[in-house]
Formats: sequence, C-alpha cells, structure tokens
Amino acid sequence: MKAAACLKAVLSLIVATVVLVALAAPAQASVTDEVKRVVDEVVRIVSDENLKKPQNEPQRRKALKSAIGSIFDYSEMAQRSLATHWKERSPAERKEFVSLFETLLENSYSGKIESYHNEKIVYLKESLDGPYAEVKSKVIAPKGDEYALDYRLTQKGGKWMVYDVVIEGVSLVSNYRGQFNRIINNQGYPELVKKLRAKSQEIKAP
Repeated sequence: MKAAACLKAVLSLIVATVVLVALAAPAQASVTDEVKRVVDEVVRIVSDENLKKPQNEPQRRKALKSAIGSIFDYSEMAQRSLATHWKERSPAERKEFVSLFETLLENSYSGKIESYHNEKIVYLKESLDGPYAEVKSKVIAPKGDEYALDYRLTQKGGKWMVYDVVIEGVSLVSNYRGQFNRIINNQGYPELVKKLRAKSQEIKAP
C-alpha cells in the first residue's frame, strides 16, 4: 500500500510539474497566427479613414509595403517565377530582377487590397510539411460571394515567409512564371527586364 501511495504521489508531482512548465512556457505562434497578424495589419491600414484620403496615398502605400514586406519573401518568389532562367542570370541580374519583381508584386497586391470593403476573412486550416506550410482561408464579401485565398510559406531564418499566394486555385507564382517564360522564349531576357523597368517607372511616377 505504501509503495502504491508513493508511486501515486510521484506521478501526481510529475503531472503537476508538466502542467506548470506548459503554463510558464510562452505559446508558439502558429503559421496561421503569423499570416493573420499581417493580414489584420493590412486590413487596418486600408480601413483607416485618414489614410484613405488622396493626399495620404504615399503614406498608405508605405505602410502597406512595410506590412506586406514583413512576410512576403520577394527573393524566393522572384526566383520561382523565373524558374530555370534564374540559373542563367548573373548576381547583378538577379539583384535587379528581384527589385523589379518586388515593385511589380507590391503594386499588384496593394491595388487589390485597397479595394477591400468589409470582406470577412475566415481561416480554414493549416498544413505543415517540414520547412513548408500552407494556410487555407476564404474571403467572404458582404453580399455573400466568397473565394479561396491560400498562402504557401517556407521557413527562413526561423521565420515563416510567404513564397506564393493561390487565389481560387490559381498560383500567383505560376501565373507570373508562364508570362515571363513566354517573353523570354519569344523575345529574350533583356526584353523582359525592359518591360519590367518600364512598368516599375510607371508605378513610381507621381
């Protein structure tokens, strides 16, 4: 009896210790939490009445750039969009391409986000596969229309970063890859850069 009581006491102590450690340890943010944190900040920015004013557009775009850039891995996205053509580029060409791609994507993503009008975002599930993850969500419009919006992420330096966005089953990276590949195959890489430079200048023009 004494042995059984002693064992029971030890087990109780172990359970209590585990519970205390679990309570004391800081909760690790899930991949969904990371995505939601950035999306919530983006929604806050585009919903800010003061930032909606035309004269505050530069400030709004700057805030959006900061928020989006905190989780978008532009280098990874650019490399995946260029696919096999990436290997043929010099370090200087890669650096310029990433910069041009970042400007293109920021403008495209920001433009879509700025049309936000009280849509509801529902996070459905997340899946993990080693250093990769996917967060599935859906956007529900006030009238009830909805569409799927999924984020694909990979770990970089201990942080989850988005390397692709899938809208209604269409991959953003795959879409760009198809466009870039056609231009390179038909007109050459310099022509692609020329088009991206022109687009970048158009975006940055006042």
